[in-house]
Amino acid sequence: MKQELIDDLIRLAFKEDIGDGDHTTLSTIHPSVRGKVKLLIKESGVLAGVEIAQQIFHTFDPDLTVTVFISDGAEVKYGDIVFTVEGKVQSLLQTERLVLNVMQRMSGIATLTRHYVKLLEGTHARVLDTRKTTPGMRIIEKEAVRIGGGCNHRIGLFDMILLKDNHVDFAGGIENAIVRAKEYLWKIGKQMPIEIEVRNFDELNEALRVGGIDRIMLDNFTVEDTRRAVEIVNGRYEIESSGGITMDTLRKYAETGVDYISVGALTHSVKSLDMSLKAV
Repeated sequence: MKQELIDDLIRLAFKEDIGDGDHTTLSTIHPSVRGKVKLLIKESGVLAGVEIAQQIFHTFDPDLTVTVFISDGAEVKYGDIVFTVEGKVQSLLQTERLVLNVMQRMSGIATLTRHYVKLLEGTHARVLDTRKTTPGMRIIEKEAVRIGGGCNHRIGLFDMILLKDNHVDFAGGIENAIVRAKEYLWKIGKQMPIEIEVRNFDELNEALRVGGIDRIMLDNFTVEDTRRAVEIVNGRYEIESSGGITMDTLRKYAETGVDYISVGALTHSVKSLDMSLKAV
């Protein structure tokens, strides 16, 4: 599914950008003209999107030659040259913006994720992404989180059961939600992890009483209450902290002993990394 989603994204992006033709390029550049461009880094950060960029180039024009000097996950600085691309100038100009949009966005996410990861060094906790992603771009945004050193939560609604507050309320409570989820998986013959979100200690204790889950999400717990919750769970299930956690409070939550901390800002509030494609 991952490659299928990337292929669909590339096709849609070209359709969106080029439409019935890049008339600026078609009117000024002869089809036979060949050239070379380089990807130039303009600020420090963590590089992501090189592999996707190669797919974009080769999807549009299989004859383009990409020479990579710096790979995904590397820390880059102003002036670094990531790769060069040689081939028809018409192809280089028509792929330029899509490659930059993808790489700048992915590198911005990877850079921010790496910062969170470094804040957690020395603790047991891992940083998780969320489904708060750009529609159509989730698969590459989550790949950027992975490149930055973070962990992917579920990719979508299909690969994990996450019983959040609305599910619990509509189902009539913690016990009903968990029992129905387990019965559903048995009926359809699927095995996947079940996570339950709890908003207070009453819900936490009910989830522990019912059991049959894989992870407990502590929603908007304070640091002090999180520490108490970790003691109550006592290693029986994985614990995830979520809700309102910032860079300033991240390590305090990690030091309570939770296994994961989910951060929506990794993908919904990120600044793109500055870079450009320049003619050689």
